[in-house]
Amino acid sequence: MLEVGCGSGVVSIHCARNGCDVTAVDINPLAVELARRNATANDVDIPVSESDVYENVEGRFDTIVFNLPYLPVDEEGLLAKAWSGGPDGLGPLPRLLEGAPGHLNPDGRVVVVVSSLTEPRALEDALEGYEVRTLGEERLFFERLSVLEIRGFGSE
Repeated sequence: MLEVGCGSGVVSIHCARNGCDVTAVDINPLAVELARRNATANDVDIPVSESDVYENVEGRFDTIVFNLPYLPVDEEGLLAKAWSGGPDGLGPLPRLLEGAPGHLNPDGRVVVVVSSLTEPRALEDALEGYEVRTLGEERLFFERLSVLEIRGFGSE
């Protein structure tokens, strides 16, 4: 499993503790260091490195997960990359999907979190041509978060 945008590493650590072979990356070097410390503190061996989506990722995976920066705001700065999905809220989703065939094993999948605040037409366009299934939803006071499983990438 590859976690893109691992942040503190909580998802990667959970997956590793439940039997997954995990690789984790984040664009923020401070998050990379935090995820490494948290993995060590939780006694799991997870390679964590700095990467902008697939920039420094090698290998193929059965699953790629990314809790996307999905808020429809266009804020600058390294920390803002954690939440700022640009004007439409898609953030790096198009790049994630475009590069997935080069990093997924056959029949692999991408799992992402999206928000009801994301521009619906932009999300529909980004997901066009893929097999998409909603794995779960959580309603919050101002939005609905959905976990999507995306398949149908073919392979490179």
